[in-house]
Formats: sequence, structure tokens, C-alpha cells
Amino acid sequence: MTALSILDLAPIVEGSTVVDALASATRLARVAEEAGYRRLWYAEHHNSDALASSATALLIANAAANTSTLRVGSGGIMLPNHAPLAVAEAFGTLANLYGDRIDLGLGRAPGTDPRTAALLRRGARDDGEAAFASNIRLLAWFFGEQVDDAESVELSHGVHASVARGTNVPLWVLGSSTAGAAIAGQLGLPFAAASHFAPFQLSEAIWTYRQMFNPSAPTAQISEPYVMAGANLMVAPSREEAEFLFTTHQQMFLGIRRGTRGPLRPPVKEMDWSPAEEQMATSALRFSAVGTPAEGAEFLRSFVSSYGIDEVILTGYAHDPALRERSFHLLAQEWASRPSHVLS
Repeated sequence: MTALSILDLAPIVEGSTVVDALASATRLARVAEEAGYRRLWYAEHHNSDALASSATALLIANAAANTSTLRVGSGGIMLPNHAPLAVAEAFGTLANLYGDRIDLGLGRAPGTDPRTAALLRRGARDDGEAAFASNIRLLAWFFGEQVDDAESVELSHGVHASVARGTNVPLWVLGSSTAGAAIAGQLGLPFAAASHFAPFQLSEAIWTYRQMFNPSAPTAQISEPYVMAGANLMVAPSREEAEFLFTTHQQMFLGIRRGTRGPLRPPVKEMDWSPAEEQMATSALRFSAVGTPAEGAEFLRSFVSSYGIDEVILTGYAHDPALRERSFHLLAQEWASRPSHVLS
């Protein structure tokens, strides 16, 4: 049974404010729970006029406070920007506040430009794969019983995180390539693929993850490989309307590539892009369920079947937040109407 979840970046709409974006994010959390989505994650981004998902843990707390059964988490916390101890204390606190509903997805990218990353880090850090894996091992120890042994003392320097102890917050490894997939497999953790904007190595990454998966790793939290993959979404009563609304998403993606980021723009009848830009965007956004609810669900069924995916996490943008909410609602209704494909 394939589950559906939502990834929210708290987009800021042209002509609106951060207050409006956060209010929209709160409404979407309620929509996700009411519609039956399994989880809602927030991505970490900085120095952006288009996105309000900077303080990820605060968004998670807000969503958890406004729901009662929905799993809420990070997609992800970008570890190069944070000390593992601070992450453990934040998510341990969330777990103590909201129980077993908190997920911690971890990424290795900074989620921003180099200058902003330098300000976030307040000093040089090792962004390599070995350091990333080591930090995840330390986080797993913080969320466990924090029993001191030679390896843990070397990692933690004898420091404990009392608010995280025993919370066993579920850890996920995020990635867009075989490197992240290999780390997830070696650590025995679920893997979340960023295929909604980086689809190019999805097959290889999933194969690598499954080949490398080690259920006996000290950090392992699952007994079998588990893959969640990202896809874009815009469904509407008609295909024409869905394609029209999806141009807001396309404009945002194009702005990122052109270096002209800004708030979400209204949809347009025709995209103003070169043939090369159109080809680039179409390729990068190839995993996009756009059309009627039936067409969107059929696309996702094919996506799941083709890649052997256990869960799909959907992201979508609209200039009118109500139409974004409608899109998620319509797809959930269509998906749940098929007995063999349920949300959770």
C-alpha cells in the first residue's frame, strides 16, 4: 500500500507577506490531516524572498500544534548548517511535546547560496560524506539511551542531550544522488529521494540504497529498505486549468535557474522561456502529476510501479493558496477511491 505525503516550502505569493505564507502553511497542515496524508514535511531554505521555510523546527511545532494525528517533520534539516547537539535538543523537545509524530529528515546540502551558508555555519565545517554519516550516528545516539562507550564518547565528547534521551526520533536520509542513497543504506535508515527537482539519478540511487542497506547497522531503525520519492503536483477539475496553474511552479523553477528568485507569480497562458530553458525545466520537473485528479493519480501509480517506491511525497505551488489546497484535496479523494491504493 503506497502512502502519500506532502512537502511544504511555505511559499510566499507575490503581493503577500510572510505572515500570509505562514498562515497558508498552517491551513495546509490541517488539509493534510483531514485528507488523510501520512506526513507533512518542511524543507529548509535560507536567503529567499520566495520561501518562508527557514526555521524548520518552528514550522514543525506549529503544524503539530494545529493537528492531532498527522506526522510532521523535516525534509530536511541541512546538517552542514547545524550542530548535531542543537538538532537533537530541538527535535527531542518536539518529540516530548507532540509524542511519536515527529520525523527528522537530514540532508547534506546547505539549502542556500555559499555566502548565506557561511553565515549560518559560523565557521568552517566538513561537508563530506564521512562527516555527514558521523553526525547522523551522533544524532542516533542522542535520541537513544545515551550510554557512554568508546565510540560515543569520541563522537559526543561526553556531552549528553537530556531532552532527546529515549525519544527515538525516526531518522531519514535525504539525497538526490547515489552518495546519499549509499549513506542511508549503510546506516539502515529510510531514504527520501529529491526526485521532484533532481530526477536524474533516481533509478541508480534506489538500486544503490537497496544494495547497500544494512539492517544490522548500529543506527538502523528499520528492518527492510524503505524509499520515499518526491513528485510535483497540480491537479484541477480540467487538464487545461491544471496546466495553466502549473506555470506558477514552472516560473519559480525558471527563476531559480536564472538567478532571479522572487515570490510566486500568477499563472500565465504562455511561458516566456527559450527552447533550451524549456527542455531543462521539462527534464528536471519530469516527475510532475499535472492534470485532472484521475490523470494525476494515474501518473503517480505509474511512478510508484516503475521505480518500486514505498511512499510518494508531493510538493505543489499556486499563486492562489486555496487552489493549492484544492489540488491536494482532489488528489487525496481520487487516490483513496481506489481500494488498492490508499493513503496510509
